[in-house]
This record gives sequence, C-alpha cells and structure tokens, in this order.
Amino acid sequence: MFTGIVEEIGTIRAVRRGAHSSVLSIGASTILPDLKIGDSVAVNGVCLTATSRDEGGFTADVMHETLNRSSLGTLTAGGHVNLERAMAADGRFGGHIVSGHIDGAGRISAIQKDDNAIWYTVEAAPSLLRYIVEKGSIAIDGVSLTVAAVGETWFSISAIPHTVAVTILGEKRNGDTVNLETDIIGKYVEKLLQPQSETRQQSKITLEFLAENGF
Repeated sequence: MFTGIVEEIGTIRAVRRGAHSSVLSIGASTILPDLKIGDSVAVNGVCLTATSRDEGGFTADVMHETLNRSSLGTLTAGGHVNLERAMAADGRFGGHIVSGHIDGAGRISAIQKDDNAIWYTVEAAPSLLRYIVEKGSIAIDGVSLTVAAVGETWFSISAIPHTVAVTILGEKRNGDTVNLETDIIGKYVEKLLQPQSETRQQSKITLEFLAENGF
C-alpha cells in the first residue's frame, strides 16, 4: 500500500521490450538504501516489484496487463518517473490510500496558472469519472491530489508549487497521458452494494406477497 506522497523523481536508464511485456531499469537514490529485491515500488503510481538492484538504481518487470492499463509502455530512456516505496507500518498517512493498481489512463487537456497554484484538467472515461467526486482523492501518476471540480468528461485538480516541483507534474504538457487510480473506498462500496441490489431484484418476496400470506 502507498500514500501518494512521492519520495523522489527517478530516471529511466533503459527499457527492454518483449512481445507483450517490458523490463524497466530505473535510476534512483533516495529510495535505494533499504530497498530489497522483492519490495514494492510505485512507479508513476503503478505498483512494481524490484527484481534486481545496484548502487545506482533497480529493475522491475512490467506485464502485459499493466502495459494495457497504464502509460508505462510509453516510457523511454532518459524519461522521468515518480517513485514511492510501500508505506511502512509506522509511517504517516500524508496522502490517501493508494493501492498502486491503476484503473486506467487520462489525458491532460488544460494547464493553467492561478496565482501560486497550477490547475490541471484531465479528460477521463465515464467508467473512471463515476468514482471521482469533488473534494475526493485521486492519484495522478502516483501523486495524491484533491479533486477540485468534476465535469461530464473531465476533472480538475489544483496543485501547489511544491508538489509540482518534487514530482513529474512540472514536466507535463497538454495532451500527455497520465495514470489514474480512483479512491479505492468508492469501488468497494459499489461492489458490496451490488449483490444486495441483484438479490432484491431476483427475490419474489414482496410486501404484497407477505400481506397475502398473513405476515
């Protein structure tokens, strides 16, 4: 589990592509001292497993499903990525609950300065927008942010200069693709309610039935 508080910006050292997968070699420093093989690292919000490491970074495998769901397939050598290690048991919840399991990708459609803040408008599919609510939480490329506004085909966030400076948000331009993870709580609530709704629809026991049978 992650919190959406980026620890450092890493650099892609190399990408080895397979038929439907790839291996990323990522340069890092801050997260390396206690990083072990098998540990989870959020790379642009995607939970990956460190498969090897050296003094300058680590490698991680990216499977077919992850490439389909995220923007990791577009990474090239020299590019930058947000990095966050899994949350320690005694850590602080500076952001929100982030699983590292991307729901899908969005596209930045507008970037606008507003005094000391920067507004990012992101277009997303209806299947994602149903879980995005005003003042709720959203992870964009692994960055925990607060939703400022929601439309029929888009949502917006307002980022402070510090967040823009210490993440790759500062490198984003109109048209760029970003990884999106919606608030996990909303998805679980919907799943839990759905079976109850289906049961009620399928059940033949109604108030009229009970009244007719003396209940």
